[in-house]
Amino acid sequence: MKTLYAARFARVTENLARQGLTQMIVSDPPTIFYLTGVRIQPGERMLALLLRADGNHRFFVNALFGTPEAGIPVENYSDGEDAPAKLLPWLERDKPLGIDKNWPARFLLRLMELDAAPAYRNASAACDDARAVKDAAEQEAMRASSKVNDDCMSEFEALIRPGITEKEMAEAIRGIYAAHGCSGVSFPPICGFGAHAADPHHDNDDTPLEAGQCVLIDVGGVYQDYCSDMTRTFFTGEPSEEERKVYELVRQAQAAAEALVKPGVRLCDLDAAARDLITEAGYGPYFNHRLGHFIGLEDHEAGDVSAVNENVVTPGMCFSIEPGIYLPGKFGVRIEDLVLVTEDGCEVLNHYPHELRVHPF
Repeated sequence: MKTLYAARFARVTENLARQGLTQMIVSDPPTIFYLTGVRIQPGERMLALLLRADGNHRFFVNALFGTPEAGIPVENYSDGEDAPAKLLPWLERDKPLGIDKNWPARFLLRLMELDAAPAYRNASAACDDARAVKDAAEQEAMRASSKVNDDCMSEFEALIRPGITEKEMAEAIRGIYAAHGCSGVSFPPICGFGAHAADPHHDNDDTPLEAGQCVLIDVGGVYQDYCSDMTRTFFTGEPSEEERKVYELVRQAQAAAEALVKPGVRLCDLDAAARDLITEAGYGPYFNHRLGHFIGLEDHEAGDVSAVNENVVTPGMCFSIEPGIYLPGKFGVRIEDLVLVTEDGCEVLNHYPHELRVHPF
């Protein structure tokens, strides 16, 4: 097994031990990729990586996908076989079995019918906690992916012109990512014009861009397997006094939270740093989502930067800082960067300008 993957296996099994478990079934394809370097989308078929504290791991894969080089023994099965039953010889039948949160119920229920273990526990935290702290290779991948996103954003901004629709802009964004070597987008691009920008997760439509509107662009691309994510808000024509005020407030709130990121700080305190500033200015009800989310192989990974998350920041964590103010029927502003936690602070991975930018129409 490659040293990189062996270290990741070790971290997960150590986390399992802290949960009092010696075995776990991992079915989540991104986590399997994280642990083995093998990427399989199984559809309706069972995909199961059995992790054991004694190192006797097994990878169960439908023969349709071949026998991948995973660094651990692979057990193939065929369509028509009782796939969950294939795990039985490799389980410690007298010990609790950890299951990840994404394993389809049809497989778990079958194991339960077979009395595979005396108890079953959601052990996802063992994997989630490991993935939340990026190793050196992942940190470099996040830097590279975010660099591509910075490079692309200038081309996205150049799309701002009279009459372009939200859907047309989103489609062009996909093409730009492909031209920069991305294998896809981290999530469907969000392009909100005017009042649509007041919907944090707006579904793009055929609205054409007009003078006097804001343009919220929330985008990310998948580069060398890792996701980027960034939001910038622009204006067409001279912004109103309130638009300028709101934009500057969001910019200050984001800067305040980013300045606080360092090991030992609670994630909820980062949220408060931005939220308190916005609340004091009278816009608290219009900042209606958490401050950020963790990111890596997936755009939204386990872990968040929210008012209720009292976990502390750890070196290697990577998450977004994205305050916003959304005024229904009027406009919305969001500014988002990714930060990578260092030993004594953080590295902001996005460098596209934060100052208010106006496109004359």
